[in-house]
Amino acid sequence: MNELAGLTAIEMARRLKDREISATELVQVHLERIDELNPRVNAYCHVDTEGAMEAAKESDRRLADQAGRGPLEGVPLSVKSSLSVRGFPWESGSILRKGQRGTEDAPLVQRLRGAGAVLLGNTNTPELLMAWETNNKLYGHTDNPWDLERTAGGSSGGESAAIAARISAGGIGSDGGGSIRVPAHFTGICGLKPTPGRVPASGHFPVSAGPFAPLGVVGPMARCVADLRLLFEVIAGPDDGDPYSAPVPVRPAPDNPADLKIGYFEDDGRTPVTTETRIVVRKAVQALKDQGFTVEEFRPDNLEKIRKLWWNLFGRAGRMVIEPLFKDEPGKMSPTLSQFMNYAREDDALTVDALMKTLMDRDLLRQKLFAQMREYPILLCPTAAIQAFRHGEREWPIEGQEVGYLDAWSYTEWFNLTGNPAVTVPVELVKNLPLGVQLVGRCWEEESLLAVAAKLEEAVPGVPAPPVS
Repeated sequence: MNELAGLTAIEMARRLKDREISATELVQVHLERIDELNPRVNAYCHVDTEGAMEAAKESDRRLADQAGRGPLEGVPLSVKSSLSVRGFPWESGSILRKGQRGTEDAPLVQRLRGAGAVLLGNTNTPELLMAWETNNKLYGHTDNPWDLERTAGGSSGGESAAIAARISAGGIGSDGGGSIRVPAHFTGICGLKPTPGRVPASGHFPVSAGPFAPLGVVGPMARCVADLRLLFEVIAGPDDGDPYSAPVPVRPAPDNPADLKIGYFEDDGRTPVTTETRIVVRKAVQALKDQGFTVEEFRPDNLEKIRKLWWNLFGRAGRMVIEPLFKDEPGKMSPTLSQFMNYAREDDALTVDALMKTLMDRDLLRQKLFAQMREYPILLCPTAAIQAFRHGEREWPIEGQEVGYLDAWSYTEWFNLTGNPAVTVPVELVKNLPLGVQLVGRCWEEESLLAVAAKLEEAVPGVPAPPVS
């Protein structure tokens, strides 16, 4: 592997600023690696070779004149194909949107460019983002750089695979039920689901609006927490196109993160996790204790109630939105999305009364969780019940019971309903696959959450570059 591709985004930016390397050289290395590795992992749906090289040359001119635009000047990044980028395909993995291209940059893409980033291209997703495995009729399935027979997760699976394989220095995903955190967990990188409105979801398709606005958010993905923080600082901020947008400035990290008390749990009492997952959670707990944190066993109340409300919105209401799109052409629906719709059809369609009750109960349960988090402003728990699974698998034997496809990700889904920011941090390799944990913070307190994540990252073995790289 070329040494430049393995650098962190922050180190790339430093070397570029110090003129130790050129943006043209750095971007060329990434484009060559994309040519070599993308046929194996299928992370990118579109690579903008000419545009990226021209942007790199412009970065070099600015750097030579000491006129760099920002902290990402010349750094090669990628974005999920559900975000509008001018001239890029904007298809969200669906034949219904085949050939559609962005006519303008989404606000966060404008912010990335404004900070000097070079966009290499955009990455693969499941159809309309409704799966935890990335596969669609337009571009096929994305493979995990750790094991090509396994998924890189979904719906930001293409993004996670690109970053893990070192064919992108970092990028942007989106998350309505774990779609940043689960792919990050599967591929051994970091991913942040922010508080709704902290990063604008404007320019995303499907649109984050109505009952879906507090569920679906956009956030950064990277190979280390420091890069995650840098990307977050660049893209955070209000935008009129996001109904949950709020003028919350990026604040300094707390002086002593260890002052934040942490509550942890190994399982939710309903969905068991693998033995390896339990062990890694315990290792993360001990690592934080060794760093001076107070970490106590604590499991929030009402998790199963929260999960059911999330499913009412994501699954049952989602079905009501998606099914009419395919009414005249049902054969165009991808098998992965069709399977998800079958899961949703197992429940009755959501009535107006049930929707109103869901929205009311959501706020009541959020209040209760927020009250519990006064004592434990940080939670630590699994990201998922399992590690990366083989393509097409939908059930796994764990602790004497069969854990189904929808249940394995309940550990992320709660915090989409409640709106809490959450981050996946890789801990170590187990059986040659990455295994991480999830840290959860209080709403609008991403700075504290990332500070704790950075301390955890310092104290655990971490995950190296995958074999495919």
